[in-house]
Amino acid sequence: MGLFTGMNISSSALTAQKLRLDLIANNVANINTTNTGKTTSSGNPIPYSRELAVFSVRSPETSFASLFQGAQQELSSEGVQVTNVIEGGTPFRLEYDPNSPDAAKVAEQGIPVGYVRYPNVTLVEEMTDMISASRSYEANVTVLNASKTMASKALEIGKG
Repeated sequence: MGLFTGMNISSSALTAQKLRLDLIANNVANINTTNTGKTTSSGNPIPYSRELAVFSVRSPETSFASLFQGAQQELSSEGVQVTNVIEGGTPFRLEYDPNSPDAAKVAEQGIPVGYVRYPNVTLVEEMTDMISASRSYEANVTVLNASKTMASKALEIGKG
C-alpha cells in the first residue's frame, strides 16, 4: 500500500458520488417530463425514466516497474467506479387526463386510451438518495483530508 492509495480511493469515491448527485438532480428536474420525444410502436409518447448509477470495484493501476520487480504480490481493489447508468425499473405512474397532448391515443399493454404516463421518479426517494450521496461525499472528503494531514506529518518527521 503506497502513500497515495488512500487518496486515490477517496478521489474515486468523490467522482462516483458526484455523478450520482448529478443523476439525482437530473431525475428531480424531469419529475414531470411526460414526453421525451420518443414514442412507442403505437405512437404514444414515452416519458422520462429514472436514471441510476451502477458502482463497481476499481482495480488498482499498476506500473510496469512494479510488475516487473514482483513488488505486487496480490492485486486488491482501489476504490470505486461507475460502470453503467441504468434506467429505473419501476413502472410509470398513470394519470387519467384525456385532454393532455401526451395522453395515450391508442390503447396498448399497460396504458389505456386517455391516460398519461408520468416518470417513475418520486421526490421522496430522490431526496433520500441525495442525502445518502452527499453524506458519502462528505465522508470521503474527510478521509481525503486525513490522508493529506498524515502525509504532511510524515514529511515533517524528516525535517527534525
